[in-house]
Formats: sequence, C-alpha cells, structure tokens
Amino acid sequence: MKITPCRTRIFKEKEDLISFIAGYVPKLKEKDILVISSKLISLWKGLSVPYKSARQKEALIRQESVACLKTKLAYLSIKSGMVMTNAGIDESNAYGKLLLLPKDLYACADEIRAALCKKYGLKKLGVIITDSMILPLRAGVIGAACAYSGFQGVRDERGKKDIFGKPLSVTQVNLADALAAAASVTMGERKEQRPLCVIEEAPVRFVVKTNPSEIIYPPENDLYAPLFQAVGLTKRRKK
Repeated sequence: MKITPCRTRIFKEKEDLISFIAGYVPKLKEKDILVISSKLISLWKGLSVPYKSARQKEALIRQESVACLKTKLAYLSIKSGMVMTNAGIDESNAYGKLLLLPKDLYACADEIRAALCKKYGLKKLGVIITDSMILPLRAGVIGAACAYSGFQGVRDERGKKDIFGKPLSVTQVNLADALAAAASVTMGERKEQRPLCVIEEAPVRFVVKTNPSEIIYPPENDLYAPLFQAVGLTKRRKK
C-alpha cells in the first residue's frame, strides 16, 4: 500500500472543490482512494460562522450534536454516527470563524466521488473524509473517517477461522478508520497544508453504492455502552 500526501495552497471558502483537487492531484487511477480533510468540506459548503463568544460556540455544539456532555477539556458529542469532540466544530486555521460539518457527510463523499469518476473516467474509486478524534485513555489525536464512499468500510471476519482453526465470532475489521489514520500521519495536524492524500493498492473491496450502516454502531450495543449510559450520551436530544 502506498500513501502520498498532497501539499496545496490554502483553500478558499465556497470555491470549486473538484477543480481544486484536480489542480493538485492531476491523475487518479482505478482503485485509488482519495482522502480529504473535513475542513475542506466545511469550506466548500460554506459552513462557517463568525466566532462571537464561548457561549455561542457552546450553543452550536449542542445544536449540531445528537447528544453531548461537557468535560474538563471540551464537549464529548455524538454526530454523524461517531463520537466527536465539540461536534466536529473547528476554529483552528479558520480566519477567526467556526467551521461546522455538513449534516450528511456521506452524501458529500458520494458527490465528490461521482464528480471525480466522471472527470478521470474511473469506475472504481474510493473517497474518505477524515477528521481528528481522541481515543479513550490515549494521549493525542488520530485520524478517523467521518464518511467514505466507493468501498466497503468494514470487513466482516465472523465465521472465518484463525490460524488454529477456531471460528471467529465477533471480529470485524474497520478499514475506513484504519486508512484514515494511516493517511492522517502523512497529512499532518498543524500547518503542513496537506489536506489531500492518495492511497494506492488499499486492501478493500470497491462497491458502486456505499452502505454507511455497516460502520455506524448503535450506542446501546457498543463496548462503551455502560460508559455512554453513565454520562448520558445515549439520550437523544429532541429536535
């Protein structure tokens, strides 16, 4: 597997994302996966809000979350089927604004993939929208897939045998997040200006239609369910 980050100029709000990608990724081939920073998606869709106050940001976090809990460092929230810090709202490198994530990131990934397949004449292409997340009881951030398109994000190993012939009963491999994490190592987290990355020869199965439900796990069935329940993260906010 080969991972190549792409250094770019600063992306401007509401500019043409596909043209921007083509300017820095002149060639994509069959079975490539393009990784895109979620910040580009927010800017592309024009989802910026001038920062006014901490209270305003707090209200936006609650508005953008299915559920959220204030902690000592930030808000722990659930959005887009995953646990995020501050509902994914970003204020770093944002010209003094707050950048919000789109309501449907999977639709954005599908839109980008369709446009790129048409532009490059491809049938099998993957797209991952990535953002930073924090793992429980681990220092530092790690890249994760907010959404993806064009490939199976989870490989189901249940029923298959291990090296000793024992059938696996619960094992599923989260390919989407693993690829996002690998790409994020090369893309950086500060001022590297590498919001795009191309992954070649990824061990995935490409599909025509992506199924987000394969990776979104119900909070009540999750390994961390007792913790979510204890802090109230499984209680859905009324819209």
